[in-house]
Amino acid sequence: MLKSHRLAKSSVVELANPVHRAAFGCILPRSLTLLVALAAASAATSTVSAQQFVDQTSTRFPVQAEYTNQCTLVDIDGDGDKDIAWANGQGYSTLGVLLKPRIYINNGTGTFADETDTRVAGITGCFRGVEAGDVDRDGDWDLVLAQDYNRRPLLLINNGAGVFADQTTTRLPNVAMGSARAQFGDIDNDGDLDILVCNSGASRFATTGRPRLFVNNGAGVFADATLTQFPSTALAEQMDCVFGDVDNDLDLDFHVGTRASATNSSQLWLNNGAGTFAKLATFVTDATAYSYDFGDIEGDGDLDLIGVNAGATNTELLLRNNGAGTSWTAVNSQISPNPTVDDNDSRFIDFDNDGDFDLLIAALGAADRIYRNNGLGTFTQVTTGVLPAVIDSSLDVKVGDLTGDGKPDIVTAQGESGAFQNRIYINTGAADTIKPNIKLVEQVPSRGVGPWAVRTEVFDGITSDRGYDDDGVFLVYAVNGGKAQTITMEWSGNNLWRGVIPVQPACATVTYLVRALDVSGNSSDSPVLSFVVGGSCGIEGDFDGDGVVSGADLATLLNAWGTGGPTDINGDGTTNAADMAILLNNFG
Repeated sequence: MLKSHRLAKSSVVELANPVHRAAFGCILPRSLTLLVALAAASAATSTVSAQQFVDQTSTRFPVQAEYTNQCTLVDIDGDGDKDIAWANGQGYSTLGVLLKPRIYINNGTGTFADETDTRVAGITGCFRGVEAGDVDRDGDWDLVLAQDYNRRPLLLINNGAGVFADQTTTRLPNVAMGSARAQFGDIDNDGDLDILVCNSGASRFATTGRPRLFVNNGAGVFADATLTQFPSTALAEQMDCVFGDVDNDLDLDFHVGTRASATNSSQLWLNNGAGTFAKLATFVTDATAYSYDFGDIEGDGDLDLIGVNAGATNTELLLRNNGAGTSWTAVNSQISPNPTVDDNDSRFIDFDNDGDFDLLIAALGAADRIYRNNGLGTFTQVTTGVLPAVIDSSLDVKVGDLTGDGKPDIVTAQGESGAFQNRIYINTGAADTIKPNIKLVEQVPSRGVGPWAVRTEVFDGITSDRGYDDDGVFLVYAVNGGKAQTITMEWSGNNLWRGVIPVQPACATVTYLVRALDVSGNSSDSPVLSFVVGGSCGIEGDFDGDGVVSGADLATLLNAWGTGGPTDINGDGTTNAADMAILLNNFG
């Protein structure tokens, strides 16, 4: 069984169970305004007793003092626990000293060792973002690093043991950027991961760049998407980008968040299903956004948005989806209090195990905050008993089980001001007992010709740019009531997974479901779906099963010419002239 995001190649095994995320007039380092506050608050940074999340930084993290912008929690070395990759980049508005990206390896119980020099040897840069994805589908997690100040993103390929090689020059287009973030997602449903990258121009505060989509050729080599496929134009001060299925059609749309405002406000792009995007013409105007996160805040089955620092006077912007992804309503008043604070990131986390998403906010120069959801998308801050009031400079926050006890812990990345010591908060609360929510499963068209791709969307108690804290998502199928077979579904971006049912005999009945596991040992099965395989089922050549051999069946045969499968009527292994003769003999 897969453990904690461990990847595996698609395989078929037997199961005993049967089928069942206002522009400033000038840019100045925000740290200048925070030094006094941080110094005055230093005495208040110790862990408060009786908190659910306990600050255990001093015993679990190496001591470090590097400007960190972002991190990701991922099983780098394939041993079943979550390690941490850190995107370090010196300088707020001017390029500083180039830094190493850091790799922290988990010992299995949530204590970390810095193994940077053996796992990403010789790599330095100004890194603003890091994400993980298996770009070559070899079963391990590779990394993309977004860089600032007119530098190329880096693509690091995992050798399977958690040692990375910089293969940027042979795999990525040669595009220099001022980038704050990069994300993986299968935009065209072809089974491989593509890359979305923020790009403001010469720096992340520039105004001449446009976001980029790099499309995977299936082997982990990428091409810049044409302007026909992604007709973007210049967009100023891009701070974040995030994939999410906002219209419930099982493809990946995406949002780009900016620190600008008015005509350069954040944008939402909708996918046509084949990886071609159209910008939503009317979207909520925001300002000074630093990050966005998707999550279903009221449990109505669609993705809503939280924009950190994106509301008026640096408040949060909470956007409710109308269900179709085309109309969004600002419901900022549903966050109480919603203060004017220099916030930088957020995550949804069900910290009280009641089945809805609560809200975690990472602040710079103030204490991070946590809000309880009333189940209807109204959030009220919890000030005691949950999160220590540690005043530091959080630029990023992630949640996930780091100790192996099935409870989501919290990690913050520290930069721009203060001591730059990244932090870890261990969850001592109750165990997670909520099953994953399998929201959508793709229905295979009846009488289709295989193989058949099936996508699913799954949620659970946390959000991240790689979905929930999973222990595997599986496609379970049976043919003609036979023994159930299980395929490991591959992560496709945000909360989407994809699996493929192989070719089956003509006219067979295939039943299938999705099974989702989380790291807390909870499991869910979707309802059972079914379809009938196309092919010759009584009248030879009647591939669509409509009772008559027609032009549609002839087109099916011609499209399969030279292959085998259901269109090989005479069973000689190839669809050829002999099969056409049989079809034409039964035509009409």
